[in-house]
Amino acid sequence: MYFVGIDISKFKHDCAIVDELGDVITPSWSFQNDYEGFSLLRELLGALDGEKKIGLESTGHYGQNLKLFLENNGFSFMEFNPLLINRFVRSKSLRKTKTDSIDALMIAQYMMTVEYKPYPPSFYTLEKLKSLTRFRDSLIRQRSRQMVELTNILDKVFPEFKPFFKGRFSATALYILSHYASPEKISNMNSKSYEPLQRLSRGRFSMVDFVELKTLARNTVGSAHDYLLQEMEITIDIYDQLQSKVEEIELQINDCVLGLAPPMLTIPGIGVASAAVILAEFGDLSKFSSPSKLLSFAGLEPGYFQSGISESTGKMVKHGSSHLRYAIMNCAQTVINNEPTFAAYYAKKCAEGKEHRVALTHVAKKLLRVIYTLQTKDLSYNPDLVR
Repeated sequence: MYFVGIDISKFKHDCAIVDELGDVITPSWSFQNDYEGFSLLRELLGALDGEKKIGLESTGHYGQNLKLFLENNGFSFMEFNPLLINRFVRSKSLRKTKTDSIDALMIAQYMMTVEYKPYPPSFYTLEKLKSLTRFRDSLIRQRSRQMVELTNILDKVFPEFKPFFKGRFSATALYILSHYASPEKISNMNSKSYEPLQRLSRGRFSMVDFVELKTLARNTVGSAHDYLLQEMEITIDIYDQLQSKVEEIELQINDCVLGLAPPMLTIPGIGVASAAVILAEFGDLSKFSSPSKLLSFAGLEPGYFQSGISESTGKMVKHGSSHLRYAIMNCAQTVINNEPTFAAYYAKKCAEGKEHRVALTHVAKKLLRVIYTLQTKDLSYNPDLVR
């Protein structure tokens, strides 16, 4: 049996191989992140007569092409959290020496100490899902920045506008700014202008609101200079483009999740968007030996300190993906609102004196344990079995 450690970097990768006795078979060597380099790796792995266990650090998108290459050529592999490798390296020596070649050898040696759990055949779909969900998050942040910019412009052009819409840019508010922009044009809107606003708001934007907005526009203290109106037009245009792209990405995410048909979707309150982030960030849940490992990966476990006769627990460690923690905490809230069993558990924690955020964290942990059971055993949610 051979243990192959690969240290990932942007332009090249380092590889080291040890056998089951810990003897170094191939000292660390580098190969380029291109077809020729990958072909050399394939030849080396093919020349090994025996079972091969390949391990590499989780390093974001830098290793994706290599992982796809390994999968397409029939090689299984396992990913490790870089924090675990770093701790293993420090346990082997007190010297602060770090090189890519040393890291590759340490990964190979670390693999000898853990159970080998290779990536599942659905690797490509999960990687696609992870990329899409994170890209969606990036687009949403950019979209939010445009709303901040639009607010800054309105503070100069028509400061009464956003407070009138209770501090929100609703579809109705954005339509008015897109089609009329300046306070002067808004003040001159007529009954024909009101009809699309009524349809868009489904009747919530009344004629009284319409008249009041026109009055505010007529008496505004803002200054509608040409350059500000141009900035507003461009900002809204960028926002619309980003919104369109977010919707495109969400359609792809929806197709990916429904194709995987995860059992967690049977839990009331968990939607496709949340399930997508959970699947993307965790990957194959069966690679975790227990729900506690899942909590640790998500950074939802409390810190634990013990020295001599004293011991205590601390705050959540918050290691791992912030995308994942945010999705799980959001799910916990929606599940409380939709599932009586979890609502009762939340109420129980609040009755014990825990504040909302702490009680919600307890719900998130319970929810994650349920998700683990459903996903690893391919079961549908049954509230009668939740303890």
